[in-house]
Amino acid sequence: MKNVIISGTSRGIGFELAQHFANNNYQVLALSRNTSTLEAVNHPNIQVLAADLTNEKDLEKVAFHIKENFKQVDILINNAGSLINKPFEETTTEDFLKVYAVNVFAVASLSKIVVPYMPAKSHVVTISSMGGIQGSVKFSGLAAYSSSKGAVITLSELLAEEYRAKGIAFNVLAIGAVQTEMLEEAFPGYEAPLQPKEMANYIFDFATTGNQFYNGRVLQVSSTTP
Repeated sequence: MKNVIISGTSRGIGFELAQHFANNNYQVLALSRNTSTLEAVNHPNIQVLAADLTNEKDLEKVAFHIKENFKQVDILINNAGSLINKPFEETTTEDFLKVYAVNVFAVASLSKIVVPYMPAKSHVVTISSMGGIQGSVKFSGLAAYSSSKGAVITLSELLAEEYRAKGIAFNVLAIGAVQTEMLEEAFPGYEAPLQPKEMANYIFDFATTGNQFYNGRVLQVSSTTP
C-alpha cells in the first residue's frame, strides 16, 4: 500500500481526493484545520490530522506524525488554499500575508517536512490556478490570490531542479473554476463548469502517473483558453 499526504481536505476537491485515493488502496494522511467531515466518513485508509499549516507548532505536530507513522511518502498533494476577493486599494498587507501564508509559505513548509521521506519516482503535486498563469485572463479583486498562485508555480519549478538528482518530481496543476465552497464564498452565484469530484478524479490520475512524463512543469487544467 502506497502513502499519500493531502492538505486542505475538509471540503471541496481535497475532501473528494482523500476518499478517491483511499478507495484505490492508498494510505492517506489528510491534513486540514477542520477534520469533522472526513472523520464522519470514517474510511479505514484515511488518517485525519487537524493542522493549521501556517502555525509552527502544528507543523511540528505534522512532522512528528509522519515520523511515527510513515517510512516513506509516495505522493504529496499541496491542495490547501486561501482566497480573498477585494479591490486592490482595499487589500491590506495583512490580507496579502494571510493568502501567501497558505498558498505559498505552507506549501514550502509542508514540502520541506515530507521530502526527506520521499524515494525516487515519488511525486509532489501543487494545486495552483489559471489566475497564476502569465498571459491568462485575470479578474479584478484577486491581486493577492492570483499573485500567490503565480509564486507557487515558480517555487515548484525551482524545487523540481533542486531535487532532480534524487528522482523526486515536482509539478503544478493550474486549474480553472471548480464549484467549490471557496469559489462560492468569493463569487456568490457563479456556476463553474466542473464539480469537485470531477477535478479530484483528474488530479488522482495525474498524481499517480504524471511524474513518468513531467517534472518542473505547469499543466493548465481548464476547458477555456486565455
